[in-house]
Amino acid sequence: MSSTPPHLHVAVPLMDELENLPTLVECLNQQTYRNFCVYICVNQPDSWWEDSYKVHVCQSNQSTIEHLQTIEYPPITIIDRSSRGQGWDAKHQGVGYARKTLFDTILQTASDGDIIASLDGDSSFSPSYFSSLTEQFSQKPYISAIAVPYFHPLSGNETTDRSLLRYEIYMRHYLINMLLIGNPYAFTAIGSAMAFRVEAYKRGGGITPLRGGEDFYLMQKLCKTGNVSVFNKEIMYPIGRPSQRVPFGTGPAVMKSLAELDASYPFYATESFQKVRQTFGLFHALYENDLPTPMTDFLCQQLKTDNLWGPLRKNFKTRELFAKACSERVDGLRILQFLKSEHRQGTSERNFAEFCSANGIELPRAFSFEKTPVEQLGEVRNLLFEKEMALRKKHDSRFLSNDNKKKC
Repeated sequence: MSSTPPHLHVAVPLMDELENLPTLVECLNQQTYRNFCVYICVNQPDSWWEDSYKVHVCQSNQSTIEHLQTIEYPPITIIDRSSRGQGWDAKHQGVGYARKTLFDTILQTASDGDIIASLDGDSSFSPSYFSSLTEQFSQKPYISAIAVPYFHPLSGNETTDRSLLRYEIYMRHYLINMLLIGNPYAFTAIGSAMAFRVEAYKRGGGITPLRGGEDFYLMQKLCKTGNVSVFNKEIMYPIGRPSQRVPFGTGPAVMKSLAELDASYPFYATESFQKVRQTFGLFHALYENDLPTPMTDFLCQQLKTDNLWGPLRKNFKTRELFAKACSERVDGLRILQFLKSEHRQGTSERNFAEFCSANGIELPRAFSFEKTPVEQLGEVRNLLFEKEMALRKKHDSRFLSNDNKKKC
């Protein structure tokens, strides 16, 4: 356990967030943990200055920069990717580039033992949030990152809240199933709810600056190169607002109809998750010779090969290294692709109802995402949240083995 409190570097991309800025600054200012500094990247494409439909975002960003310049505490490094001539070009833009720019700036002065906390401008968190993160890293030297639990506050708009709850319940159903099968890629990647050691970020190769999903791929890298904790006693509260800033995620999901959500974010059958569990359970045995797995046909087709495991046996000379290489090959993305390939249209609500029945989660009578009152949908979400938090804490206990304690 480290006796020196780690320095925390807080990274926040902002675009058209002037309305939410006071809440963000207040949350930062109220932190009981004071050994931190803040980096804010105010950003948008440079071409928006000449777009009559987008220029208001540029103007809002300028007002944001002006407001940030008046703040004395906390100390803020402003990265201006918004002013004329400073915005993104056509090929390099979006939240992924904003996060990479922030992280690259932090790396210029940060020590390997420092912590980076990734936030968004429209999220809120308790005064103990930073303290909870640094305590986790100080008390658990064998973890390299935290996928922080989250909870979307409702807006009071029935249409928005219904879509938001449908999407969040999908995410909780997915994670709970992954936690129940003990999968190493059991995490929820939300850009506003991530924290990681500087050294681990470097070891993982940094963030890929995608326009969306950059948080998922970063956490997946951190899973492959270290231990990702999924439990934290303080949680993040992202706003579930309609948004088209990214191609997928909460913002676009809230804008979808229930039918569109069902197509994009279905509830996969428990049997499909069990096939993933069975496949991972065979990795050690596959070191000796090829065996059929529930995912073999899918992986051969997806990876365009009939020799899935042979090259890994050649390159990794111990059973443990081979099994780890298999786990890295069949990663979170491959698992999601497999589950989608297994899904049968029209079975989402039935799959969800069967999952709830098997896990002691009582649904309202005649449950339906379309017709069940939003208040009752919220109660279902809350039950899932409670179960998920218990499983997150239990999942982290896997790090307590001596082998994992050697990692950091």
